[in-house]
Amino acid sequence: MATSPPLYPPYPSYPPDSAGGGLRHPRWWQRRWVRYGALSTLLALSGLVILALVREQTGTEGFLVGLGLAVLPVPLLTGAFRWLDRVQPGPWRNLLFAFAWGACAAALIAIVANSFATRWIATATADPSSADTLGATVIAPVVEESAKAAAVLMVFLFRRRDFTGIVDGVVIAGITATGFAFTENILYLGTAFGTDRLTGDTGIASVTAATFFVRIVMSPFAHPLFTVLTGIGFGIAASSGERQRVRRVLVPVAGLLLAMSMHAFWNGSPTFGRYGFFAVYGMFMVPAFGLLTWLAIWTRQRELRTVREELPAYVYAGWLGVSEPFVLGSMRARQMAREYAAYHFGKPAGRAVAAYEAYATTLALLRRRGRQGRAGADFVVRERELLSELWSRRELVRPALDYAARTAAPNGWPGYALPACTAPGWYGTTVPYPVSDP
Repeated sequence: MATSPPLYPPYPSYPPDSAGGGLRHPRWWQRRWVRYGALSTLLALSGLVILALVREQTGTEGFLVGLGLAVLPVPLLTGAFRWLDRVQPGPWRNLLFAFAWGACAAALIAIVANSFATRWIATATADPSSADTLGATVIAPVVEESAKAAAVLMVFLFRRRDFTGIVDGVVIAGITATGFAFTENILYLGTAFGTDRLTGDTGIASVTAATFFVRIVMSPFAHPLFTVLTGIGFGIAASSGERQRVRRVLVPVAGLLLAMSMHAFWNGSPTFGRYGFFAVYGMFMVPAFGLLTWLAIWTRQRELRTVREELPAYVYAGWLGVSEPFVLGSMRARQMAREYAAYHFGKPAGRAVAAYEAYATTLALLRRRGRQGRAGADFVVRERELLSELWSRRELVRPALDYAARTAAPNGWPGYALPACTAPGWYGTTVPYPVSDP
């Protein structure tokens, strides 16, 4: 058994500082804990302010009622996006940041900007009714989608290694919009409850029941649907080559504009006539939701196919076992491997298998981008990092992967022979393809 990874030499040391020969130290504002502390403080302050504003508008009792009702769709939506992200799961901190930004910062920006713009329009036109309509159909979509898109942009810029394609964009955008909708629903449901307290309406005929049915039952996916379009734009940009600079800028902008347009169309549906809302819902929102759901699932399946097609090269080079491309390219086999490791060796072993699966998926997607000429300048360094992570876990996870291979494909795993060729010149590396099933 080899005691060190094959094929690659040890990692090179970091270049010394030109002045003193030591490591270059970041300035205080570049340190990770400073950035995390500043961002956490910003989100906490935004949360406190938005809490005070919502409670002021709804009252304590209305706030509690709105909170209890608004939280109902959150586990369903976050679970759906987390399920979509299971092939290459991103860090929890990214999801927590996205939800917190949507629920706190984006909601605060929206409530302040929308209120200011609507009041200004009402004062300028002396027509409050027209100001409300214009605010809902023009101002709100622009402000809200821009505020939610800021979270996607920050993850895209500062957590670039965790943002590699369309699925990542969909997940970050969807979680951000789920947080935003959560806060907005508290406000709407709490205000509706306060109205019912004044009028004495109860039961199905109450404003609270109508608001709950429209926002929680019929359209809990509305905000995620809009913002996912922005996420898809950033996902396409993330999977584009570094030289495609125009595409990397224009596609996210186009996604944001499309999200604003869809949001405006949805908000303006009540003005289309007596049945305008239901017509837009049935003929536009539901089909759009179905189409984007299909696109997300299809993209997830394409990632699994990429794993099966790209990892055999590392089997040939001696990094992976012969059955691993099949196991890692099947969600059923992956789950079986995690469960086997957790049951027989404990929960840490199950987490190690899950990490191994995530690193292997990232490696396959990285290799695919390299073959297509879309990898970044750090391709070699990143490939070595991922291979090192896999190699350090190989002894612990291979019994579980072998069990999953035997159980999921008792008659043998599907072949994955590729054409006899090599992939030369990826920033100085050459990894041969297998010519037959090893």
